[in-house]
Amino acid sequence: MPQYFLALVLAAVFAGPDQPTPVVKAAPGVSRAAVPASGGVRHGLSDAQIERNIRARLARSKMSVKERFTVSVHDGVATLEGKTDVIQHKGVATRLARLGGALAVQNRIQVSEEARARAAARLAKNRASAGAGPERARVIPSSK
Repeated sequence: MPQYFLALVLAAVFAGPDQPTPVVKAAPGVSRAAVPASGGVRHGLSDAQIERNIRARLARSKMSVKERFTVSVHDGVATLEGKTDVIQHKGVATRLARLGGALAVQNRIQVSEEARARAAARLAKNRASAGAGPERARVIPSSK
């Protein structure tokens, strides 16, 4: 019994304060919301620090040459706004915000109609070149 208790105490000590925080349901338009009861501070990061982290990640990214997104953070929730001509940049910006410490991301980046048309054309071309689609696997009954 004492060994079990000692193991339990050591596990609690090594686990430390980085235990999962309770997850609250997200508001519409917020991706992967996990707003903690601690007032939006995650691992000791303030809203200003999270905002600086996100801005730095966006500046270091390859898309920073073309895109100018605005970033604001309130209670750990990052809001991204702006316009892009590359459809993938919207998703990349969301991932960079999450990596920058945001608990949740409201991505309000607008994708241009030209980018949507290019993506639709690529999709149609790929579907046409695939023909009838990929060959489906056939199920062979066992001999049992």
